[in-house]
Amino acid sequence: MMLSEQVATPPAFVRLTAHPLRWQLLTALANSDYRVRELVTLLGQPQNLVSYHLRLLRAGGLVTATRSSFDGRDSYYHLDLDRCAAALGETGAALHPALRQDAASPILPVGQQRAVAIAVLFVCTGNSARSPIAEALLRHHTAGSVTVTSAGSRPKPHLHPNTLRALREGFGIDITGQQPRHLDTLASRRFDHVITLCDKAREACPEFPRHPRRVHWSIPDPATASGTDQAGYPAFQHTAADLDTRVRHLLPVLASTPPSPDR
Repeated sequence: MMLSEQVATPPAFVRLTAHPLRWQLLTALANSDYRVRELVTLLGQPQNLVSYHLRLLRAGGLVTATRSSFDGRDSYYHLDLDRCAAALGETGAALHPALRQDAASPILPVGQQRAVAIAVLFVCTGNSARSPIAEALLRHHTAGSVTVTSAGSRPKPHLHPNTLRALREGFGIDITGQQPRHLDTLASRRFDHVITLCDKAREACPEFPRHPRRVHWSIPDPATASGTDQAGYPAFQHTAADLDTRVRHLLPVLASTPPSPDR
């Protein structure tokens, strides 16, 4: 019996990710957002080849790109993990109904039984929007089992009002009274993960003791939205939703972080 052409053709996700270089790109972007030249260095491949395969991954909806706020000639590439999870579910269902996934794979919680809490630092420029939102969301999702801090390379005097509103209305989180802090105040602190959320802050972020894992999430500043605070609020909602997705996908990474023997 001959298989139908539809059944015999591998799903789009399989065809797209089966190429070794595209799989390497996805693996790299699963760890951090990167610019093309950084991917070229990481993978040891010519820039034109890397750019070509990135275009295919973007066309397939697995990778997105945002213009760098540090250098407008650059773009940061980001792996859409939710889209990957959905595509994997569709691929399994195409092979056999028993492999159908009605939802993305569950996010593993950070274990409450750890003797020493994992320490995470989120960094942006002003520490008034992106990094305090990420800090609050990670603390919320881990019920305080992670030591989480945020800071800025050029902190603002106060948190943006829409930061407070987006967390309160979207997640029921109240950080009223929290104030931005400067990176310099944390120079001697030890962290397991340092995550920069701003392209400018990435360039200014110092080294920390014990060489923590460095990750970059390229997220536009919602405070640059024009108009009044009311008109700019949707940008904060979008940023909070983006950060919530990224933070949830960070949880299994934190759960697999080995305990630090010297902290």
